Amino acid sequence: MSWLQVFPALVEAMGWFFIAYSLMINTSFLVLTVLAVSDFIGHRRRAEFAAYDESFGEPLARGVSVLMPAYNEEATIVESVRAMLSMRYPDFEIVVVDDGSKDATVAVLIEAFDLVEVPLVVDDAVPTESVVEATYLSRQGNNNLVLVTKTNGGKADALNVGINLARKELVCMVDADSLLDPDSLLHVSRPFADDPEKVVAAGGVIRVANGSSVRRGRVTDVRMPRRWLARVQVVEYLRAFMIGRAGWSATGGLLIISGAFGIFRKDVLFEVGGLATDCIGEDAELVVRIYRWMGDIDHDGRVVFVSEPVAWTEAPEDRSVLAKQRRRWHRGLAEILGRHRGMLLRPKYGVIGMITMPWFVLFELLAPFLELFGLAYFLVVLGLLGLEHLDWLGGHDLVDLWLVVLLLAVSILYAFLLTLVALLAEEVSYRRYSGVRDLLRSIRGAVEENFGYRQLTAWWRVGGAMEAVRKSTPDWGDMKRRGFGGSD
Repeated sequence: MSWLQVFPALVEAMGWFFIAYSLMINTSFLVLTVLAVSDFIGHRRRAEFAAYDESFGEPLARGVSVLMPAYNEEATIVESVRAMLSMRYPDFEIVVVDDGSKDATVAVLIEAFDLVEVPLVVDDAVPTESVVEATYLSRQGNNNLVLVTKTNGGKADALNVGINLARKELVCMVDADSLLDPDSLLHVSRPFADDPEKVVAAGGVIRVANGSSVRRGRVTDVRMPRRWLARVQVVEYLRAFMIGRAGWSATGGLLIISGAFGIFRKDVLFEVGGLATDCIGEDAELVVRIYRWMGDIDHDGRVVFVSEPVAWTEAPEDRSVLAKQRRRWHRGLAEILGRHRGMLLRPKYGVIGMITMPWFVLFELLAPFLELFGLAYFLVVLGLLGLEHLDWLGGHDLVDLWLVVLLLAVSILYAFLLTLVALLAEEVSYRRYSGVRDLLRSIRGAVEENFGYRQLTAWWRVGGAMEAVRKSTPDWGDMKRRGFGGSD
């Protein structure tokens, strides 16, 4: 059999493989969408009888320690702390842990909140690697604001210091550049009140604040950003949270709680030893380790996602900064799945071991490799289509044009439709983005995502996975932020 007979069959087989893979990944997203919509409808019905105002006045509400690790966050830290201090919750404290910032993060906090150094006892229940230098309280009467300065040890180590200092029963971890809506704690802590024995962790929605107005630590006028890179990330975040997180939560297999806004039982954090300091994706690794702990001791616990609470974050608008972020995220995923590979297909770890983790291996970890390989295949096929008339091919038909068109169309159409479902869920529920102009920009972002952005992020993610394989020392550089616009 000549290569002219084998090659066309190989090219066609590869085409069917990519079509099958695309159908599987997008069909799984379709299933997640159905589950997310069902869970969303149930949540909206329950919310009508949730009595959040009564919860706000409940004197026996479980206390929450909000931990904010900060490193070179002078552009956004004051607005973030202001937003935290004005949240509606009966019993909470804010613990800002400065991880050896080289900018004016500590100075702006001391000035803005009139902080004074006070010696506080920091527990050692969770191991830490750094040295606490000083602790501060406010002279403005904000007894629930604590600032801790320490030597640089990384975000995970800073959170571990905060866990040791936390005085409340629940621990909420947020990024220093996050802005929380006033009722965020009321919503995200509700599952712990509804099912106190089983719920061990909960996560909320993260949204992009770029393009919106911020006043005194609050997002007051929500707008779709004009810059295409930020606009695409808005629809990307909406799809990830409104469909991905909500769908996995409905199955009982929620693998990731964003480090930008997640809440945990402190006793569980003590049991698992806090966050790992030797893993890039420390927030997701913590959740996986909690699942592993529950499986090992046969504890019937739950990790849930709540679609109502909102934390706002600043998405990178610089391509180099975005590249560092996505490389870091995918390297973290690779390290987590490698570290906990013993959970794969193990029934004692339930949905996480049997469904979620295998899905993440096939459709998250390997996806950027196959996406780039599929793009290369598509370009090669287009080139071969132009060569079919040449005599040296012996008259063989290498590929069918419909196969190439089907491959590309299915992938793009599925992704676009899923994004539209997320936008529809946003439009009929919370309507954070109002007006026809913002809606059209959202749809535009859903289209733009498929032409250039997805391919770029796939390339960056491949780089992150290769970094994990080589176990090289990560060098992410400075993740500089522009700061929230329109703030006082």
